[in-house]
Amino acid sequence: MDFAVGHRVEKGVTVVKISGEIDVFTSPRLREELLDIIDAGGVHLVIDLGEVTFLDSTGLGVLVGVYHRLRARDGSMSFMGVNDRVRRVFHVTQLTKIFVLHHSLDEAIAAHESAAR
Repeated sequence: MDFAVGHRVEKGVTVVKISGEIDVFTSPRLREELLDIIDAGGVHLVIDLGEVTFLDSTGLGVLVGVYHRLRARDGSMSFMGVNDRVRRVFHVTQLTKIFVLHHSLDEAIAAHESAAR
């Protein structure tokens, strides 16, 4: 599966769909795509990892860096569709302490809406 990043706006959040492997080779492109989305005004992101087959420490570093940039702009970032393999990476690195992993887009949007109140 080739690496790809796409996004759309739905109910006040920007849904970013990533597919393929997030690793040392694809992380620079991921960083660039996410920063472009933020620069275009997307500050509340739901990252769809449903088609991500691999995630390494370089990719995690990109996600943490983007998270901090969003926080500086009063933004947010959560995740959905995380498979067991990628979920394990979040748990082992203890990133579940800062990142919320949702099961569905509806759940992620509902959490965003309740936090915005």
